[in-house]
Amino acid sequence: MISRRDAALALDISMEMAQRHGIPSRLSEAELRDMQDNPPAWLVQSRANRTGKRPVWVHLTCAVCGYSEAIRPKKWWPDFSFVYCGTHRNSDLPKLFLGEVRSEYEGVGSRFVGVVDVPESKA
Repeated sequence: MISRRDAALALDISMEMAQRHGIPSRLSEAELRDMQDNPPAWLVQSRANRTGKRPVWVHLTCAVCGYSEAIRPKKWWPDFSFVYCGTHRNSDLPKLFLGEVRSEYEGVGSRFVGVVDVPESKA
């Protein structure tokens, strides 16, 4: 059995849309496969309306320990160089290249800090 959240991930739709269109809280793999192979009209329309500017789901993976989660991206997120769990020490992070400046954004996903490394001239 697959959860509604996993079905939303597989169909690349939001949880709200999954609930609105009656995807049950649990469904079988065969039901999901059938929905992917023969999408209902609302799913076809949703895919046609997608501009591709912002993904519905992103997979975040810690650059230090490899912990990963799928989450809906927020509008305020820049393009992160990498993310890490907020519990790691700065000495655990990938080294900053000479001539670059690092900015950190807390509150990414359930536990991550997002990092953007840019050349000093662009900062």
